Amino acid sequence: MALDPRHVPDWQIALDAEQNMKTVETLAAELGLEKGEVLPYGHHIAKVDASHVCARLAERPNGKYIDVTAITPTPLGEGKSTTTIGLVQGLAKRGKNSTAAIRQPSAGPVMGMKGSAAGGGLAQCIPLVPYSLNFTGDMHAVTQANNMAMTALTARMQHERNYDDEKLVTMSGQPRLNIDPTQVRMTWAIDFCAQALRNVIIGIEGDGRRNDGFMMRSGFVITAASEVMTILALATDLTDLRRRLGNIVVALDRHGKPVTCEDLQVAGAMTAWLTEAIKPNLIQTLEGQPVFVHAGPFANISLGQSSIIADKVALKLSDYHVTESGFGSEIGYEKFWNVKCVRSGLAPDAVVIVATIRALKRHGGAPAPVPGRPMPEAYTRENVDMVEAGCQNLLRHIGIVRKSGVPAVVCLNSFVTDTPNEIKAVRRFCESAGARFAVSEHWAKGGDGALELADAVLDATREKSFFTPLFTPQTPFDERIRKIASEVYGADGVEISPTARRKLADLQAREDAKDLSICMVKTQYSLSDNAQLTGAPTGWQLVVRDVLFHGGAGLVIPVAGDMSLMPGTGSRPSYRNIDVNTNTGTVTGLF
Repeated sequence: MALDPRHVPDWQIALDAEQNMKTVETLAAELGLEKGEVLPYGHHIAKVDASHVCARLAERPNGKYIDVTAITPTPLGEGKSTTTIGLVQGLAKRGKNSTAAIRQPSAGPVMGMKGSAAGGGLAQCIPLVPYSLNFTGDMHAVTQANNMAMTALTARMQHERNYDDEKLVTMSGQPRLNIDPTQVRMTWAIDFCAQALRNVIIGIEGDGRRNDGFMMRSGFVITAASEVMTILALATDLTDLRRRLGNIVVALDRHGKPVTCEDLQVAGAMTAWLTEAIKPNLIQTLEGQPVFVHAGPFANISLGQSSIIADKVALKLSDYHVTESGFGSEIGYEKFWNVKCVRSGLAPDAVVIVATIRALKRHGGAPAPVPGRPMPEAYTRENVDMVEAGCQNLLRHIGIVRKSGVPAVVCLNSFVTDTPNEIKAVRRFCESAGARFAVSEHWAKGGDGALELADAVLDATREKSFFTPLFTPQTPFDERIRKIASEVYGADGVEISPTARRKLADLQAREDAKDLSICMVKTQYSLSDNAQLTGAPTGWQLVVRDVLFHGGAGLVIPVAGDMSLMPGTGSRPSYRNIDVNTNTGTVTGLF
């Protein structure tokens, strides 16, 4: 009998379930994978040779494609991963061959506030500890590939400095790159929320030596927000991965010309770090359904999608495949819609929008909940008026999904404090907006609690989808930003700083401009660029203060508001709760 999540922490539920989980060979065989396509990492984890599978099953039609997104979340999160796992379990209860694709957790949130992103309660994926920590080494490989490029860059800068500027070549016979130290575009990576590393000085010489590196300003991004991680999510195969890594712009030379990883002759070595990481990982839900894990989180500051490769292989192997996009629909789903699907050529059959009474109350005027502190009374007492006020935020998200031409299903992720009157109010708003509505108790009951959700999704996938991107490849970048701001976020207009406008003009002049995508950086806590504006704010303008460029990933990245690609660790981090039983080696305290 499953443990009760109301009284038992997630890590204990996972440990209990892991005693009876399927071996990865059994899981793979049930999924239809052949022996040579499965690369076991122990008894319960494997990598999958996706290129071989997709070639073998090229003539097989794809299954139904379902994306899970959410309303604007609270800092506690509203349960997208939990819902993704619960939905797959619910579909299996209905006799459907179903799979999930989720993003690999970053050590920053695992050791910070949000936990492991494995789901929760009776809707988790297992084995929990390996998945949450070292797993199969993908995060390490992405970090190493990123830092390999930075090592090559800084070494080249140091060695070129040691020779007369008039010389055309270095001592090694390579052409001089004449890198401008004030125009370095790439940073180092580390998979922690390490705000102390956002801005650093590197290459400080010791004892008067000139071989300690090139002294300059630099910094770190969290690994999941690095361009290398984005490339892993968007690459279609190893050849595409190698090409994209070579196109990463690490810096500009003294004439303003881009210097790439290919120029540094480091792209091959970077690819070598990623030859195993490009293969998606395979684990299972608590109830034994296949879960593919590939690429990373942080849709607010990066792409935040499970990989194209994972989705493509899963769609060949299952009848219903559920993938996941980060944060609210205006961030995660917008990037799924206008970046990932445009690149993959895939189109969703339905979209699940996860909502909670908790988040609706926040958008209706309740004080913000703080991780690690008791919930304010507004969240534990019935307040239908507050829920109805918050539904304005939900209606905006339903509108975003419907604008893309895809049927929307609102999943109310059930909490024990929800009341029938509050639920009834949400149902009324959803149905008036033309969205299907389901209350799901997957956290408390697993697949049995997700049957209403599974039925709503099955019904939605029978409806014809008219999926259409928001703009064409020929749409100018500034117009794309304005369409996202007005038609997705609900802004009255866009204010672009002179610096950002100049960068957009330079990027628009590129020959490959039509092949580039817009990938916004924006707060996840508001539909606007101001985290304090809850609900569905009106009468505001999106302020784009800067534009970044990821040449390998092919992304133009407008930065709105005060955002950093390196999150910070708060005052109540999760690592305080994590420990190891030194007699058994069991890790405790993960959630």
